[in-house]
Amino acid sequence: MAMQLDSVVPFGRSQDEYIKMFNLTAADLERSILGVGDGPASFNAESTALGSQITSIDPIYELSGPQIQQRFEAVLDGIMDQIKATPEDWVWSYHSSPEDLRHNRIKTMQTFLQDYERGKQEGRYQTAALPTLPFPDQTFELALCSHFLFLYSKHYDAAFHQTSIRELLQISTEVRIFPLLTLMLEPSPYLPPVIQACQDGGYVTAIETVGYELQKGGNQMLVIRSP
Repeated sequence: MAMQLDSVVPFGRSQDEYIKMFNLTAADLERSILGVGDGPASFNAESTALGSQITSIDPIYELSGPQIQQRFEAVLDGIMDQIKATPEDWVWSYHSSPEDLRHNRIKTMQTFLQDYERGKQEGRYQTAALPTLPFPDQTFELALCSHFLFLYSKHYDAAFHQTSIRELLQISTEVRIFPLLTLMLEPSPYLPPVIQACQDGGYVTAIETVGYELQKGGNQMLVIRSP
C-alpha cells in the first residue's frame, strides 16, 4: 500500500541525504544550485555554512518558521504510523529504524528553523512554485528536485511534469530529480514521456543509481543536461 497523502508534506532532508540522493561531488557543491521544493530541508543551511551558493524555493516559505514547524508536527505522527504499518516497503540502511527516521527529520527541521529567517533576508529561501519560476534563463548551474516531481504523480498530471521540467531546464544547465518512484512505490508513468521529450529537445538524459534508499527500490535519479 505504501504511502497515502492528501497533499505535499513538509518533510525535509539533510545535506548528507542530498549528497547521497543526488550523487553530489565537491565540485557540484561549488556550483550555483537551486533546491526545488526544499521545504524544511537543512541542505541550504548546512551547505551555506560551508560556502556553497544555494537558493531554495517552496510555496511554504510564505509562512513563518513557527507556522512551518506546526505543519510539520501536524503530519509527522500520521506519516510515521503509515511507515511502521508497512515495514516491507522501506529500506533501513541510511536510517536504522522508523524511530531513527523520526529523530533525523526533527533534527533536520530544527537546523532549518535556525537558519530560516536569516536565509529569507539573504534571499536564500524564496516563495515560488513550479511550473513557473521567477528567475532569468540559465540563472543556475544545477537544479535539484527532491521528493516532489514523479513522487507525487497522483497529485500532479503529465502536463504539469512536462511544463515544470521545461522551466527548470530554462533556468538551469542541469537538472537532477529524485526519487523516480511514486508514493505507491511504482515507477512514475510520467518518466518515459519526460525522458523522450527531453531527448527530442536535444538534452542528454541518464538514470543513475544513487547511494540512498528509503522507499524500497527508490535509489535512482533522473539527470538532464544541456547539450
